[in-house]
Amino acid sequence: MKSMALAAAILAAFIAFDAPAQAPATPAPAAASAPDSLRQAATTDKRALIEKNMQLSADEAKKFWPIYDEYQRDLDRIVQKQNRAVLDYVNGESSMTDANARRIAKEVIAADGEEQKLRERTAKKLAAALPAKKAVRFLQIEN
Repeated sequence: MKSMALAAAILAAFIAFDAPAQAPATPAPAAASAPDSLRQAATTDKRALIEKNMQLSADEAKKFWPIYDEYQRDLDRIVQKQNRAVLDYVNGESSMTDANARRIAKEVIAADGEEQKLRERTAKKLAAALPAKKAVRFLQIEN
């Protein structure tokens, strides 16, 4: 759930800070590409933040970035599950049955559990690849 909250905060920040500064003179791109562009910008910013704060040597970077990329791919799938559950709730709130509400709750809790397991797997990989301080630094930044 922390990932969803982080994604929402990033989205809100981009909208709040980027919208006034970029009054486009040309028509905006298709609506379908706006979320993709925003997602890509958030991913790029996150990677830059991690790169800046991890202070990896060249050898450490060779070991770290493949682990990070795998973690992000797996995390993205989990966040999509969390987002689908939230959207199911928002879209069906007014006519939601108890059975549907229970299903959504199970989906959210299951996705949260997957995220925790992913974090544990990634921590083990990082502990094997990096000095302990740097492995923990990534977990702290990610959290």
